[in-house]
Amino acid sequence: MAASYISVPRDLTKVKSKVMFNLTKRQLICFSVAALLGVPSFFLIKSVSATSTAAIGMMVIMMPLFFLALYEKNGQHLEVILGHFIEATFVRPKERPYKTDNYYAALHRYAQANDEIMEIIMYNLATEPERNKGRKEEVDFDKYFQEKKKNGLLHPC
Repeated sequence: MAASYISVPRDLTKVKSKVMFNLTKRQLICFSVAALLGVPSFFLIKSVSATSTAAIGMMVIMMPLFFLALYEKNGQHLEVILGHFIEATFVRPKERPYKTDNYYAALHRYAQANDEIMEIIMYNLATEPERNKGRKEEVDFDKYFQEKKKNGLLHPC
C-alpha cells in the first residue's frame, strides 16, 4: 500500500485563493482583458496582412497583460515594481546629498525666533494705549535687551 503525501507550504501567507480554473482573481481579470483586446485585434490584423503577422501582433498586445497577471517578486506585483522603478529613475533627484541639522544651529534658530516673538510682544505692550492705561511707566526696550544680554538669553547673530 503506497502512502500519498500532500505538500503543505510552510509559509501560508504566500498561498493565494483560487477562484476558477485554478487561477486567482487577478489572473482571471488580466487574462480576460487580454482576450478581449487580443482576439479582435487578431482578426483586424488578419484582414490586412498574413496570419503569422496577425498572431505576432496579437501576442504583442496580450503579453503586457500576461506579465501583469503572472509576475510577482518579493510579494510585489509588476505595476508596483514599475512604479518604484519610475519614481527612482525619473521623479527623484539623482544626487541626494546628506544634510544634517546641527543641534546648536537649531538652538540658535529657536533663540532668534523667541527673540522676535518677545520683540513683538513688547512692541504691542508699549504701543497699545487701552492696555497701558493702568500702567504707571512705559516699557523700556533698551533696559529689557540689556537684561537679556546680561542673563545670556540673547544670542549674537
